[in-house]
Amino acid sequence: MEDVAVEQVEWLLYPFIPYGKVTIIQGDPGEGKTTMVLQIIAKLTKGEPVLPVMDGEEESAEQAGEPVNVIYQTAEDGLGDTIKPRLLAAGADCSKVLVIDDSELPLTMLDERLEQAIRQTNARLVVLDPIQSFLGAEVDMHRANEIRPLMKRVSVLAEKYHCAIVLIGHMNKNSTGKSSYRGLGSIDFQAAARSVLIVGRVKNEPETRVVCHVKSSLAPEGKPIAFRLDKDNGFEWIGEYDISADDLLSGNNRGQKINEAKEFLLEILADGAVEQNVILKESESCGIKGKTLWNAKKALGVQSIKPGGHWSWVLPEQ
Repeated sequence: MEDVAVEQVEWLLYPFIPYGKVTIIQGDPGEGKTTMVLQIIAKLTKGEPVLPVMDGEEESAEQAGEPVNVIYQTAEDGLGDTIKPRLLAAGADCSKVLVIDDSELPLTMLDERLEQAIRQTNARLVVLDPIQSFLGAEVDMHRANEIRPLMKRVSVLAEKYHCAIVLIGHMNKNSTGKSSYRGLGSIDFQAAARSVLIVGRVKNEPETRVVCHVKSSLAPEGKPIAFRLDKDNGFEWIGEYDISADDLLSGNNRGQKINEAKEFLLEILADGAVEQNVILKESESCGIKGKTLWNAKKALGVQSIKPGGHWSWVLPEQ
């Protein structure tokens, strides 16, 4: 180890997606994994910060960078009728979203075309969606000895070209299992990845989806982040959300904490405006975390006003 140079980890999105490593994003079908990834891609192609500054936060340390090229391979959605419309809706520069033509010969994780494309385009992000479609017809995704060479290969590519490789996967149907064992196939998928994220829908709030960190080898696990996805308003980041990955997947206490925060605000503001400092102190004594309170404030449409030079909160006029 005396001859090994110490290297600084660089991040596409701290602490969720590192450069030079493999990240897995998984969840049940229809939970918004692909839509979320396309939103991230859109920001990268414009050189914009991936996550906006949320209510109650100071200015993010993440700064806009140079627009980058992205390779996005999908085996489930049509490019013309699904992927491009979503990219356009997200404001992407589609000239920087690149696709390997595999119409005649299906692409696999061992395919030389993958490395050629990364080298030729200098892509900073490569997405394979979903994992199982790029294993190869002869590979059994449940056999560790067959999965390890594939994951080793993409890990080497990520490190060699210092790009982030994101593999999107579905979950198995074991609703009682721990989140780390809900991914399809061999556990070696998760073992080889340096970061694993789970996307799930919040019960009783069907438009709210949450991204939870279930493995982070290079940094402390990130706090769960929620986004809203509905037909009328499309995609919108909400902010941090107080729920664990296991609770999100099992359905235990889904949405309970934010509902408690909503009830608290409705009660404390029932008779009119209350100073923000008083609300924050009272909510802390009730065990309500700050981010949960701010999310409840936004969900209820609570307004901030400043009479007499002090910030106060008030319920919206009915």
